[in-house]
Amino acid sequence: MVNKSISLGTAPINKLLIRQAVPASIGILVMSLNMIVDTIFVGRWLGPLAISAITVVIPVTFFIGAIGLAIGIGGTSVLSRALGAQDHEKALKVFGNQVTLTFLVSGFLATVGLLFQHQLIEFFGADESFKELALTYYRILMYGIVMLAMCMMGNNVIRAEGKPKFAMYAMMLPAIGNIFMDWLLIQVFDFGMEGAAWATFISYALCFAFILWFFWKKSELRIRWESLSLNRKIVREINSLSSVTLARQGTIAVLTILLNNILITYGDALDVASYGIISRMLMFALFPVIGVNQGFLPIAGYNFGAGKFERVRESINTSIKYSGILALFIFIVIMAFPTEIVSIFISNSDRLDPVTLANNEEILLRTPSALRWVFAATPVIVVQLIGASYFQAVGRATPALLLSLTKQGFFLIPLLLLLPPYLGIFGVWISFPVADILSTVVTGYFLNKAVRRDLKTD
Repeated sequence: MVNKSISLGTAPINKLLIRQAVPASIGILVMSLNMIVDTIFVGRWLGPLAISAITVVIPVTFFIGAIGLAIGIGGTSVLSRALGAQDHEKALKVFGNQVTLTFLVSGFLATVGLLFQHQLIEFFGADESFKELALTYYRILMYGIVMLAMCMMGNNVIRAEGKPKFAMYAMMLPAIGNIFMDWLLIQVFDFGMEGAAWATFISYALCFAFILWFFWKKSELRIRWESLSLNRKIVREINSLSSVTLARQGTIAVLTILLNNILITYGDALDVASYGIISRMLMFALFPVIGVNQGFLPIAGYNFGAGKFERVRESINTSIKYSGILALFIFIVIMAFPTEIVSIFISNSDRLDPVTLANNEEILLRTPSALRWVFAATPVIVVQLIGASYFQAVGRATPALLLSLTKQGFFLIPLLLLLPPYLGIFGVWISFPVADILSTVVTGYFLNKAVRRDLKTD
């Protein structure tokens, strides 16, 4: 089989980034469309409180899924550099250890999550108005969460092999399946919240089946039983870099829990629903920017491992330029059409009961201005994303970890604790652009310093 990863060190950066980023972006688009459509179906057919229920469940499912993402991205940095150095044996061992770690850790957390489901749902911010809806959704998702973690890990390994189209398919298949199953189970069979949850469970199973097929039939990394045995040195290397993504994703989970509780404290369940809509838009609208970032990681990691520093420099500059143009376009669309965007998530059908109709009108009143504030600093965030990813790609775990935490951990969480007591719900929304700007300034400074020091080409 031809080793396609070699092209990461030889193809023109401009074309290579497009080749890596477009499939990643399409995959993220379809995956985020899955979340968007899921929320639209739930909002229009089950009402805003169902959106609130999904929103409070997201942190725990997000965090366990992030275990796979963290091990996948952290291991990918090690794996990309091993492939760049033509050390195929180490690449096989790294992949086998990624599989074992993901299964063990996510399986343990899923078990704990099911044992303490009532306490966790209350801790995540559910009040009595939608607690039972949240529990229904949560239980079913937890049964399949290990499959999600394995998919998130495997997807990043596929991309590290230089096969981004297969990584795209791995995200597209379950997303399309979930959309169809949402329609079938909620609208046709009227299974309500259980239908929404089982649709998501089935999407996890579809993705897992595709990942298994890829590594059985298409991968360069044909896994062997001995490679599944944990190696202390490899585990330590994976964990040191996985901690970057896990800390970032874990901070996002903590942030979501904090947000849910603050919104309930200074507002009500409908403010949680508003944030549920905004959080879906954050992933959906930024899909091309995130795609460029994911495309950048294996390119930078491979070329750094191969000692091709000029190509690393070029990949940084090209990634910032492309993602900056995309982010500016997203900003313009959000600022121009916030009401139209929010209205997609709600229904004014006469078949709805009066309470749900009143809730929908309130959502349409509250959410557009909040959406604008949350996206207000979108054009500048690309420096923060690419900057933090650079340190991760080249194996510098500590600065990658700290810079990954600048927005959510060092700025946004403190701002959320400081501003709402004085500004109420508006304090929540204004915290987002302030955190974006501050984190971009900090990351830009350290990225510039690192490039001048580490990527000398003379």
